[in-house]
Amino acid sequence: MLKKEARKITGGLSKPSKMPGAAYNLPASQCITGSKLAKVPGTVCHGCYALKGRYRFSNVQAALQRRAASVGHSLWVKAMATLVNNQPWFRWHDSGDLQSVDHLKKIFEVCKATPDTKHWLPTRETWMLQLMDPEVVPSNLCIRASGTKVDGAAPRSWPWTSTVVTKDKTCPAAQQGNKCLDCRACWDRNVKNIAYGKH
Repeated sequence: MLKKEARKITGGLSKPSKMPGAAYNLPASQCITGSKLAKVPGTVCHGCYALKGRYRFSNVQAALQRRAASVGHSLWVKAMATLVNNQPWFRWHDSGDLQSVDHLKKIFEVCKATPDTKHWLPTRETWMLQLMDPEVVPSNLCIRASGTKVDGAAPRSWPWTSTVVTKDKTCPAAQQGNKCLDCRACWDRNVKNIAYGKH
C-alpha cells in the first residue's frame, strides 16, 4: 500500500512537537471516560489541553474527525502499519482515547505489523484492559493505565501506569522546553509508573 492511500484511509498521522516521533490523535470530546472526567474538578481531564487552544481550530477538528471515522475502515490496520513502519517511536492518542475493545485489538495488529517500532498507548479506559491478560499485549507496546485524580493513586489493575501530580514528578519534559528529548520512559516497560506534572 502506498503512503498516499494510507493517509487517505486513516486521516494521516499527527506530529506533536514534544514527541520524538509521530502520533495518532482522535477527538478528546469522544473519550468515553475522559469526556465525563473533564466535567469533574480535581480529575486529570478537567481543563483538558485537547479541548482548547489549537485543538479547537476548524482544520484540526476536521482532521480529528476524519481519523475517528477511519478506525472502522476494513484497511485501517494495513494503512496504519504502512504509515508507522520505520518510525522508531510512536504514540497512540496524543488526544482522544480508545473507542472500543475492537479498536484496541486493531492497535495490537498494527504493533505486530511494525515490530521495529516502540509503541506507547496511554488510556483511561481501564475497563478494557481488565478484559485481557497483560501477556497478550505485543512486546513492542507499552500501555499505561492513567490515574483519574490529580495527586491520586495509580491504577492497581494494570502493571504499567501514569499519574498526574503537583510535586515529585518523574517526567522531565517541564525542565526540557516541554519536550521528551532523549527520555523514553513512557515507552519503557521497566518503568512501572510515570508521574507527570500538572499543567
